Amino acid sequence: KSGWRAWDASERGVQGCAVPVPSTLLLLLTYLTYLVLGTCVFWALESPAAHDSSKRFQRDKWELLRNFTCLDGQALDSLIRGIIEAYKGDIVLGNTTSMGRWEFVGSFFFSVSTITTIGYGNLSPRTMAARLFCIFFALVGIPLNLVVLNRLGHCMQQGVHRCARRLGGAWKDPAKARWLAGSSALLSGLLLFLLLPPLLFNHMEGWTYVEGFYFSFVTLSTVGFGDYVIGMNPSRNYPLWYQNTVSLWILFGMAWLALIIKLILSLLEAPRESYSCYPQSSKGNFKPRSWSQGLDEEAGPHSPQPSCSPEGQHPEPSTQVSCCGKDS
Repeated sequence: KSGWRAWDASERGVQGCAVPVPSTLLLLLTYLTYLVLGTCVFWALESPAAHDSSKRFQRDKWELLRNFTCLDGQALDSLIRGIIEAYKGDIVLGNTTSMGRWEFVGSFFFSVSTITTIGYGNLSPRTMAARLFCIFFALVGIPLNLVVLNRLGHCMQQGVHRCARRLGGAWKDPAKARWLAGSSALLSGLLLFLLLPPLLFNHMEGWTYVEGFYFSFVTLSTVGFGDYVIGMNPSRNYPLWYQNTVSLWILFGMAWLALIIKLILSLLEAPRESYSCYPQSSKGNFKPRSWSQGLDEEAGPHSPQPSCSPEGQHPEPSTQVSCCGKDS
């Protein structure tokens, strides 16, 4: 019976802290609505352009057949398929090729795009052995990449906290120091990973600044459409350091963007009335404390801390924890 009572008490505690079902359904509905909205916008914007492109291609094709009567439709289709396959394998223009797709530098860039799950789609293994190796390489590389990104993000976060503590000690204003350190990290990362790289791409690739900025965000967010990829212009000579530098930029930029996305998620998932735990003393006075607060922020060494007791045991009567109240 004691075991049953303990299980029943723990079950009531879990039910008290359960996530409300209506809010979860509302979140799913909002998510689906957002997807449908994006689908409609892409459909409205891209469908006419794709239709016009198809009609223009067919018109040019028949114009070519009328001007060159020695060609027939089947031979022209075969030529087009051969051009498409040549583009997928390697761009050939006269005696000039793109910067070694499967040379060491190109293979390194492909490895980076694989384990970071960017997957531009412009380059893929052609042999069965390479495809099988790519599977095992990604199985180990993707978790490893996540660990590295998490560690880099943690180091960046610790650096921001260290600067905030030093500024807070000098100014005697921790709140202002945290705000300044966070804003500096945001602006410096924005400058280093999103605003300055388009200038490099403009110089090396001939893209406009907007195209370079678009490529930067699509790459760091691991969307990787593949419509813009570096090192693909056969009329340009690329130095060896170029793709290696871009690979390092991708690694550190993804870690920084992961921190920004985590901040946005924390803002979206923590509404104004956030769930908190209230250390309740035996006298009935409540001291709200949000889970989002740091352990060292505004808490003394003797402040009551929420704790979970093992099954079958009850917490001390002097300090109890009441979860899932709402901050006023």
